[in-house]
Amino acid sequence: MPRTKGSKNKPKMVTADFATQIVEKQSAKEVLSAEIASIAANIDSLKADLKEKKVSLKAIDRDIVKLEAKKAKADAKAAEETKKAEAESVLKKLLAEGMSADEILAKLK
Repeated sequence: MPRTKGSKNKPKMVTADFATQIVEKQSAKEVLSAEIASIAANIDSLKADLKEKKVSLKAIDRDIVKLEAKKAKADAKAAEETKKAEAESVLKKLLAEGMSADEILAKLK
């Protein structure tokens, strides 16, 4: 038997209940809106935490800079005291060897 011409994919009569579909979509929209609001609130709290952490970091950085400056100053003072003690020991040694103060001053220049 020969086939009939034309498409066999005939449109079916769909009885769609648009009201229920609208309600479903609106409930999905509300759920997504609630999730977005929750995420936005979480982001805001994280931004506040980040701001606090940055302020703390800046304060710590300032303290570190101050401490490094104090350390450098203390190291310089210690080095100066070491040089002074070394110079005194050399001076005592030269005086013990019988050199006069004028000869020592001439050597230092």
